[in-house]
Amino acid sequence: MSELEAQAGTTVNAASEERQQPERLHSAVDRAVRDYLAALDGQSTTDFYNLVLAEVEAPLLRAVMDHTRNNQTLASQMLGLNRGTLRKKLKQYQLLSDKS
Repeated sequence: MSELEAQAGTTVNAASEERQQPERLHSAVDRAVRDYLAALDGQSTTDFYNLVLAEVEAPLLRAVMDHTRNNQTLASQMLGLNRGTLRKKLKQYQLLSDKS
């Protein structure tokens, strides 16, 4: 196998792994939402959309901030958010460090 073929194979494998990752996240969210709805057992709920967003957004922000070692510029780029928007969300979920 040539070096170019080996590199192409690596690229294809990496791209394949990237496609699998979101599917696992998708499946986990789908399962969690369905479990929550089943646990309601017929009870009514309001503002469910915002509840789910808050439950997903806070750990997402925490994980990205940990990954970037609390570098808000890198985190905002990674998330595709304006840095000001990121700071607002970090404050909303009480995730700002004392140094920020």
